[in-house]
Amino acid sequence: MDTEWTEDHEGLIELMLWADNMHQAWRVVKVNDGAAGADGKDIAQTREHLKRHWPTIARQIRRGKYRPGAIREVLIPKPDGGQRTLGIPNVQDRLIQQALLQILQERFDGQMSPHSYGYRPGRNAHQAIQAARGFVLQGKRWVVDIDLKDFFNQIDHDILLREVGREVMDPKLRKLIALYLRAPTRDAQGHQRKRLRGVPQGAPLSPLLSNIYLDLLDQELERRGVAFVRYADDIAIFAGSEPAAERIYESVVQWLRKHLRLEVNPAKSGVGPTDGSSLLGYRLRSDGSLLLSPKAVLRYKNQVREHWNARRGTRLQQQRRDWQQFVRGWSNYFGLVTSGRTLDALSGWTRRHMRKFMWQRWHNRAGRRNALQRLGLCGRILGIASSRLGAWPLSAQAALQRALPNARLAAWGFITPSDLVRPQQPC
Repeated sequence: MDTEWTEDHEGLIELMLWADNMHQAWRVVKVNDGAAGADGKDIAQTREHLKRHWPTIARQIRRGKYRPGAIREVLIPKPDGGQRTLGIPNVQDRLIQQALLQILQERFDGQMSPHSYGYRPGRNAHQAIQAARGFVLQGKRWVVDIDLKDFFNQIDHDILLREVGREVMDPKLRKLIALYLRAPTRDAQGHQRKRLRGVPQGAPLSPLLSNIYLDLLDQELERRGVAFVRYADDIAIFAGSEPAAERIYESVVQWLRKHLRLEVNPAKSGVGPTDGSSLLGYRLRSDGSLLLSPKAVLRYKNQVREHWNARRGTRLQQQRRDWQQFVRGWSNYFGLVTSGRTLDALSGWTRRHMRKFMWQRWHNRAGRRNALQRLGLCGRILGIASSRLGAWPLSAQAALQRALPNARLAAWGFITPSDLVRPQQPC
């Protein structure tokens, strides 16, 4: 940013307001972009506002007089139905929270459990999956799945602020964090209400705060000596037998209710063999192999149907770019799978959607006949252009596969997971 930041290093507040820290925070907020908050100001408008008013804002923060703006509520659909509430702070507050995060992350992260992998520097979901896989290979083939009911909205502020206060001694900084926790929310109708519990999903500081909160659970599980993996609020505890897993489940549910005031969702939690359980989109088999979970397959198929819907009217070049961005990201994440059969089946199904998409783009009999001829078909096989079959049944016909073979689709950039993922061998 062009505005001048303070460079006084005294105290955490001054470290947060230090020029380099604020510039880095602004770069992160700008790259992340995102929608405007409740004040309606986007990135560019906020930048102009900060140029004029930052000295006043910084002075308010130093004196403990700064008050965050309301958080805009946005409802977004969940993949498995229902809705999730996303809380979007104003861009100015996202900047301040990001600056806070940058000075607090390292202070707290070094004390957190090695069994926690989510929203931490240098840690990721693949490491969590590999750790879980290691427990299974050690013979711990029963898993306790803990799904916390509405976790982000149920975090107790008093407990969280107590834990924050163990590391953050500056009362003004603790007050600022408390104000962010209690900032009111504003829905689409403009109704505003106080926030008494929870952290807003969508705020830069929320992932760290949620990890600080659940680190208490990590400490308890470590004290008990159990094998576990936590990625944000996804918790999997591994045991060598069903009775041991049942005992762990009952005691952890009670501990969460008593010490963290959190409830477990019984419909999504419980005990079972690892072969029938899923973690972060993967299914862990007792032999150490990794498969796609049924939910991961369903989400992939929904994405394919959306991408390869001819009604979108997307230009072919844009279609290719959008698809490649999705499938490369998906394949990078699911690159740990050890079964090529599943990937081949998904890829074949995906190519059917690609052929269906192309057939529909050719519009009518004349357009389809011309397209098939350009692709090298001739003679009686061109009669498929007059077929009254629907696009989906036709996508499996030999004539269309001959016109649009796998190699041609890949050469056009219409790649599939089997083109990108080389299944690993289980240890």
